[in-house]
Amino acid sequence: MQADPGFYGPLQYGSAWLWCGMALLALVAGWYVFVLASTRVPKRSTQGSSAPVRSALTDLPALKAACLQRIRDLEEAVAAGHLEERTAHQQISLLLRGFVRDATGVDATRMTHQDLARHPLPAAAAAVQVLYPAEFGPGPLPSVTASAAQASAAVRAWS
Repeated sequence: MQADPGFYGPLQYGSAWLWCGMALLALVAGWYVFVLASTRVPKRSTQGSSAPVRSALTDLPALKAACLQRIRDLEEAVAAGHLEERTAHQQISLLLRGFVRDATGVDATRMTHQDLARHPLPAAAAAVQVLYPAEFGPGPLPSVTASAAQASAAVRAWS
């Protein structure tokens, strides 16, 4: 049969195709490494302390002053009749939670009161607990001045 002129053996692939396939596999593997490395959450330092580590870039006195000023602005807006009381209570809570996030790195804007209490954030947890009825309660609202004072005290007590 080998003398049959119509029979041809299988053709071999060129070596260029082998190298193209290897390069394609290397590119895919490199892409996975890049994606995993660039989206990885950085490790926190755990040098015997369970307290959140504040970034060296956070200027705490300026952050406190800005938060306190925003709380005063909300009080003035309610007093002038430009803002509803429940909305003011919600924004005060959001300001306090944003302050905690910026000061500690803990994303308190998405945490419930119980979540805050589980973290080492007692001042924020106490202030948010006072603000909860004003934010969500069906009954008569406490004064915005009292809620603002509670939030301001929590911000001033921060160290």
